Amino acid sequence: MGIVKAEGPITSEQIAERLKLARATLRPDLAILTMAGLLEARPRVGYYYSGKSLGEVVASKIRRFKVRDIQSRPVVVGDQLSVYDAIITMFLEDVGTIFVVREKGLLEGVISRKDLLKVALGAQDIRVLPVSVVMTRMPKIITTSPDELAWEAARKLVVHEIDALPVVEPADDPAGALQVVGRFSKTNATRLFVEIGERR
Repeated sequence: MGIVKAEGPITSEQIAERLKLARATLRPDLAILTMAGLLEARPRVGYYYSGKSLGEVVASKIRRFKVRDIQSRPVVVGDQLSVYDAIITMFLEDVGTIFVVREKGLLEGVISRKDLLKVALGAQDIRVLPVSVVMTRMPKIITTSPDELAWEAARKLVVHEIDALPVVEPADDPAGALQVVGRFSKTNATRLFVEIGERR
């Protein structure tokens, strides 16, 4: 990188000569740097520095992904489900947030582990208490859409300190209801980060 920055455009033969290496030895390294976007190459001209920092290259790769590319299946329940059954559902599905919906999957509320823990520690009978009493309702629910950039959805998770967002689309509903079509969680965001890293 230093040689290309200082002397580019420069051919692979010239780089190999400076490093006292065979051109074939450099080929994989130059290919990786070019694919990563740190170097650019032109036939009969050679390699030159793209001007992008490693952070900019990583950011441009991350910005290619939309929520729809990495979202997962939503875990949904009806608003009359008991808090006790919601706790069981959360445990069996191994999630930290469940979405409360009415007919046609229309979003009514969100329940987190924290919500369930607070009510479970209280004096109420959680076997008969419906989740509608403890859930967060619109307009306080933070949502995302399939077409939102994944990094923007991940930023919402960080800013609002929540575990998951319902992925929603406008429903055919005069009241402007939203239909739950997916789930975007910290796990989805982490998985994307790991997959980008594994691609090198």
